[in-house]
Amino acid sequence: MKHSPFDPDRPALDVEGLCVDLRTPSGTVRAVDGVSFGVHRGRTLALLGESGCGKSMTALSVVGLLDPVAEVTGGAVRVGGTDTLRLSRAERRKLAGPVLSIVFQDALTALNPVQPVGRQLGEPFRIHRGFSRRRAEEEAVRLMTRVGIPEPRLRARAYPHQFSGGMRQRLLIAMAVALDPDVLIADEPTTALDVTVQAQIMRLLRDLQTERDMAVVLITHDLAVVAQRADDVVVMYAGTVVENGTVREVFSHPRHPYTKGLLDSVPEDAVRGRPLPAVPGSPPDLSAVPSGCVFQDRCPLVRERCVRERPPLRSVGASRSAACHFSEELHRV
Repeated sequence: MKHSPFDPDRPALDVEGLCVDLRTPSGTVRAVDGVSFGVHRGRTLALLGESGCGKSMTALSVVGLLDPVAEVTGGAVRVGGTDTLRLSRAERRKLAGPVLSIVFQDALTALNPVQPVGRQLGEPFRIHRGFSRRRAEEEAVRLMTRVGIPEPRLRARAYPHQFSGGMRQRLLIAMAVALDPDVLIADEPTTALDVTVQAQIMRLLRDLQTERDMAVVLITHDLAVVAQRADDVVVMYAGTVVENGTVREVFSHPRHPYTKGLLDSVPEDAVRGRPLPAVPGSPPDLSAVPSGCVFQDRCPLVRERCVRERPPLRSVGASRSAACHFSEELHRV
């Protein structure tokens, strides 16, 4: 197990009031609006929500990889107590790998197509630890062995296109954990993989987390993955946090209508020929987010107050919050 100088009582990653603006042809829109969460080492926090709700934009903001059209306009991102948003680009680059790392969802585009994978996996050791090329490539072989790549010494000379989707994802994970980061962000790490391979990848992430005592932020829209692999969950909608808490509490007794709608849409009792349950409608365009509650157009509990006044994210229990004026009504259901 890795020993870190971080204060064990302080989150390894603490995001507070994060705001991100996105420049579009029709004007600037708020893509992430006041998002806050924290995750300690050894725990997994899931960012959950539909596509376009701001999950990946939040992750890219945390690791400093936003596109030029996006800009962090407020908030703080503290890693081990240091606000990385206040650091220079060079200072942030030093944290990438040894302290904070990310696994992207598209391995084929994240890996360099014209460079052998062994050289790519060895690069962090050359940049951050000054290893020789030979020693770095030996470390790459060790990593490939750990993440389950068969014949690692031979395959280290192969190129990304010569691996299956599941093997490429293992390579990305190996690269992300190479320098034992304190915080690992996994952005839809099982996208486009079949169910069996998905389970293998999630099991690998869990094992590596246990070995290295990492804090993991898991970005997903898969409720089953959250239920099986996460300790805590942050539910996002239209760039905002609408509910958070432990997975056990949130999934057992949701306190926001959007969370309840997502959970009710799981087809546990589906009958052939009948429509599958779903949250009606679709998320708002970011250029036309309602001034009141962001979920008002799809909410079964909507009232005049919801149109007038945006509900704050407020405590609804010892360790959870919800942004709904009428969360008590869900509590009584």
